[in-house]
Amino acid sequence: MSNYFVHESSYVDDNVEIGENTKIWHFCHIQSGAKIGSNCSFGQNVNVSNNVKIGNGVKVQNNVSIYEGVEIEDYVFCGPSCVFTNDINPRAKYPKGHKYLKTLVKKGASIGANATIVCGHTVGKWALIGSGAVVSKDVLDHAIMVGVPAKRIGWICECGEFLKNGLVCQKCGRKYTEKETGLEEVR
Repeated sequence: MSNYFVHESSYVDDNVEIGENTKIWHFCHIQSGAKIGSNCSFGQNVNVSNNVKIGNGVKVQNNVSIYEGVEIEDYVFCGPSCVFTNDINPRAKYPKGHKYLKTLVKKGASIGANATIVCGHTVGKWALIGSGAVVSKDVLDHAIMVGVPAKRIGWICECGEFLKNGLVCQKCGRKYTEKETGLEEVR
């Protein structure tokens, strides 16, 4: 007996690892070689391609395909119908043979509905990608990114509060300092 849930309408291929308490809902497909952590949730019509690695506590909303070459760390939120790519210059006649550009979504990042993450980039820790944004470059830790192409419009706390007056969260009290990689919590 498995310690995770897979709805009867979903398919899980052989050679897949799924962590404890993960839930895979209607019409999903988890392909061979995928590794999924514990306490994840996959909404309706999610596809996890071959050899994709997904951390713990990840929430993937409806109609998301996570293609080979994408790695998602712990506590990432993927909004409905967000898009990941893995081939910067696709051609039907000239397939890449599983040689895809890597995309990394770091711990705690949130990707809004219908946002697109162009392959070959990193989305920083606890970053927030606004709905409909198109990410075409690396995203700093704690950055708020919106638009087409996505541009940083501010900073966000780990708890999800916008940092409006300086780099101290008005909700949880966390304090940050700006670094080359984005914000870093001051302890």
